[in-house]
Amino acid sequence: MMPDNLIATLFPDGHTVTRGPENTLSGHARCGGKTVEVLGIIDGTPLGPETALVLAGRVLEIVKSGSKAPIIFLIDTASQRMTRRDEMLGLNEYLAHLAKSITLASIEGHRTISVLYGTAAAGAFIATALATQTMVAVDGAHPSVMDLPSIARVTKLPLEVLTEKAKETPVFAPGVEPLAATGAVTEIWKLSDGESARRLGALLNDEQTGRADGRDQLGATRGGRKVAADVANRVEAAFLNTNVSEKAE
Repeated sequence: MMPDNLIATLFPDGHTVTRGPENTLSGHARCGGKTVEVLGIIDGTPLGPETALVLAGRVLEIVKSGSKAPIIFLIDTASQRMTRRDEMLGLNEYLAHLAKSITLASIEGHRTISVLYGTAAAGAFIATALATQTMVAVDGAHPSVMDLPSIARVTKLPLEVLTEKAKETPVFAPGVEPLAATGAVTEIWKLSDGESARRLGALLNDEQTGRADGRDQLGATRGGRKVAADVANRVEAAFLNTNVSEKAE
């Protein structure tokens, strides 16, 4: 089903967003005085090769057009489609292709923003919402990189131990609030307050293109990622110092 309420709330100035193949969305809209491209996944559709190709293909078309139009992604995808057939086709490569296409759009001057309004998990979450410059969560959003039972199976740690750790360490915990604490979710909106269109317009006017990814710093400020920004800064400093030394020689 189309997320009609979400689309109407975000784009009161009009849109041409329609349902496309593989449960995707595509169209144009007006927001913040700009024409934006709108893409998305609906109905909690698992992200398989076909859906990834449709979305990546549309992103690359937008980049090739030279429009520099912002791209808004509306996301409701359960996870990647974990079937033997998709794994044998190389699903990881399709997901990587989609993520790289979105990253390319950002590099080429398109402001990329994802609005998570449903579920998003695992590789599907990483290849869509997390690949954009800014992620917003609205009513009904439930993101997770990996749920606790899955983490327990991978790490061999008891679920009870992980449940306790999740209370104090946001990187272990699924959901909007923990991911906001890590900096992955930039803002949390309630559609009922009537401010979503204005907030989206403000984000569109906040130019991010060309900036370094600041989510580690945001996570440090919010207390959810206490060392990531420091480690990144130290790595960058070491790299710059190495280059200076090599040039001096």
